[in-house]
Amino acid sequence: MIVNIALLTVTDTRTFDNDKSGAILVKKIEQSNHKLIDRKICKDNKNEIVLILKEWTNQKEIDVIITTGGTGLTGRDITPEAVDEIADKHIPGFGEVFRTLSLKTVGTSSIQSRACAALANGKYIFALPGSSGGVTDAWEGILKYQLDINHKPCNFVELFPRLKEK
Repeated sequence: MIVNIALLTVTDTRTFDNDKSGAILVKKIEQSNHKLIDRKICKDNKNEIVLILKEWTNQKEIDVIITTGGTGLTGRDITPEAVDEIADKHIPGFGEVFRTLSLKTVGTSSIQSRACAALANGKYIFALPGSSGGVTDAWEGILKYQLDINHKPCNFVELFPRLKEK
């Protein structure tokens, strides 16, 4: 099953020409035979991030939103707060598993990541770090499997039809 994905890079310094983490995700999305529906770059501005996330959660053709950047500890890192603002449900296991995987590649520095996931208007939102290693760990260790309908015993894709149940 093809998953339709929107990708947002949150950064004060990158452009499409030098957005290494975004480029890695574009390649991994294509390699997994999913479809990149939209890709944007925005500044570390909570209101701007929220606006884009709301726009995408209201687009019927988008299944998944991935952000990269803004998940650290500095004053400008506000992606998790933006996700919180629109989240219907949080997926705490995502951040827990991400930090466990990241522990193997960056050691105890993994505790500095606030990578997280949520559901908003029936869409999955995954907020990943801005580092190329972080997005690679998240994709290769979690998303590649959870966005594959054939992954067992269960996966995020099989839940798409039921995400808006009341």
